[in-house]
Amino acid sequence: MEIINTSNFEEKTREGLVLVDFFADWCGPCKMLAPVLEKLAAFYGDKLAVYKVNVDNDIDLARQFNVVSIPSLFLLKDGEVVNSTMGFQNLEALKNFVESGL
Repeated sequence: MEIINTSNFEEKTREGLVLVDFFADWCGPCKMLAPVLEKLAAFYGDKLAVYKVNVDNDIDLARQFNVVSIPSLFLLKDGEVVNSTMGFQNLEALKNFVESGL
């Protein structure tokens, strides 16, 4: 899964349905979520782009999204946030989360 940052965030999220995971390398729930996000990305294929933002490396971007807890997930459609959630989510919960934006 590609890690994006301030320099390419707008380019990567401006079109289509995009799920952005704000995470940190030291975060246990973030590590547990990573394989679930891989499965989610495979399930949706071209319908959904999934990216990660490291909050330790991109503090300004995390602040812009008011990230106070990680993992924080944001669903964007054509560059606009349509839904968000925090904490570990299982695959079914994430599918429901994504469906809210379709």
